[in-house]
Parts: sequence; structure tokens; C-alpha cells
Amino acid sequence: MSSKKKVFLCVFLSFLIIISGSKNSKKEIASETSDFLFLEPKPFFQKNSSSFVLQNLFLKSEIAPVQIFSKSLATLQESRREILEYEVEKGDTISSIAQKFSLKKETIIWTNNLSENSKLKVGQKLIILPVDGVLHQVKKGETLSEIAKRYKANIKDIVYFNEIPEEKIYPGDILVIPGGEMPPSQTFVQKFNPISTSFFICPLPPCHITQGLHWYNAVDFSNGRCGEYVLAAASGKVIFTRYGWNGGAGNTIKILHPNGVITQYGHLREILVKEGDEVSKGELIGTVGNTGRTIGPTGCHLHFAVLGAKNPFASY
Repeated sequence: MSSKKKVFLCVFLSFLIIISGSKNSKKEIASETSDFLFLEPKPFFQKNSSSFVLQNLFLKSEIAPVQIFSKSLATLQESRREILEYEVEKGDTISSIAQKFSLKKETIIWTNNLSENSKLKVGQKLIILPVDGVLHQVKKGETLSEIAKRYKANIKDIVYFNEIPEEKIYPGDILVIPGGEMPPSQTFVQKFNPISTSFFICPLPPCHITQGLHWYNAVDFSNGRCGEYVLAAASGKVIFTRYGWNGGAGNTIKILHPNGVITQYGHLREILVKEGDEVSKGELIGTVGNTGRTIGPTGCHLHFAVLGAKNPFASY
């Protein structure tokens, strides 16, 4: 064989080796990428975590970022996470609305206490769940296992979807029950305990409301600025503090009050208390932000919700 042929053969073999290596590399990358398919995009900067997430890019991690879920959990992770309010338009029916949001019509019926023959009115507001299932308001003494059994649901799905820390639930909590079925003769009823009009103070003076009553039993306060101090509306025990998306509520605090009512403070910039703290009425607990589902820097406001009682600012 001539020297030119030998050189050509060597070059050709080298080329085949490079191509083969490139294909294997692509397969490895594709395999690694597929591990992230069930990771929920979290467009926020999360504090106090071993993993920091910004626009779904891992900047630093001390643990393997791959999460393995059951098939049902993986399906939930791909779903919309927020509960929406929908205003009925002309020509809407229960079936057409269910189809619009890729839900079963039973989910619309159960969540809004409707029947198969209910007539919708233009302007009527309906609660739209992120997934098929039911809503449940926790009652005193209930456990997650009892709730899951009642609705024929998976307890792990309930814990995951509602982001329940250490599987702790409190009276008044509103839970989405993915895949749940409403038992016969039962409906979703929002239970409100009676409270005096002076029980709560405004958590963000001078109490400028920018959005009236919306899901769930909440109003929005804003003075047009981020960083203002948020006050505890009443004395109680801090039962929940978390930075992150939190179903669109952003950085969130929940306070359990002696009468069993819970107040929730969302979209915070900073959280100034920790779980287990006893706080007094008017005590500083956080600052106004625009975390979670808000509209840019102009979206600085406080989402103030009341669980278990009428929101006293709903008709303020």
C-alpha cells in the first residue's frame, strides 16, 4: 500500500472514531437532560436551600438535582399549579369551560357547588382547579390519611401538590385533592367562624386595597412601593414561613390565631419571623415584595388571606 493510501486510511479511521464519540456524547447529554423533564420551572431566587434556582438554571448545588417521582407525581409536576378564578362569558357552559382548561366537568361542578343542570350567568366567577380533583377545607382533628381516604386520593399527591411541610395541616387550610372524587351528598363548603370587627388590624397601613376579594378569601394591599413593613393582623403563632413560588403566592407567612383562624401573607420580599414564633398584633413580620405570581417591579403588593373566617377587608 502506498504512503498516500496509508495516510488517507488513518485520517478516515480517525474521522469514524470522532463521529462515534460525538454520538455517544449526545446520547449521554440527552439521558442527563431527560432527568430534568419533571423539574418544575421556578423563576425565583430561593433562600435557605442547598440548591439555588434562577430561571430553572442551577447555579449552585450541594445535592444531586435529579428528582425521581412516581408517574402520578410526575404528571402533577407538569401541571399548572395555581387555582384560578374564571369569569363566565356569553355562551359558556360547564362542559365548554372544563374543555377550555383541560378538566373534567365534574371538577368544575364539585369545586363550585354546581349541578349538571346549573345555568351559568355572564359575569359569574368560578373557581378553576389546576388539576382534576376536589377542594377540601381542613377541620379540627382531621388527618391527611383520613382526607385522602375520604376522597379516594393518594396522600403523597396531596402533600406534594399543596407543598405541605412535614405533612402538617391546620384547621382552615384549603387543600387541592388531585384525582379526588367528591363523596355523594357532600359539597365544598367554606366554613367561616364568627369574629369581631376589631379582631384584625390592617396589615399594611394606610390600608389601600388594590384588588378586592379573590381566591382564596383574600384582598391585595399596596402603597406602590416594595420594602414596606407588613404587620401581624392579630396575635398568634407563626406556623408557616417559606421562600419560593408557593403556588404563585411567593414568599409566604401563615399565622395561627387563638380562635383557630389563620391569616396568610403573600408576595413578600423578606420574612422577618420563623416558624414557632409567637407574635403580637401589629408586630413586624415581613416586607412587601413582588415574589410569586406578580407583574414585574410594579407588582409590589401584599396578598392578605383569611382562612376560617370572613376577611374583614373584603368590603372595606
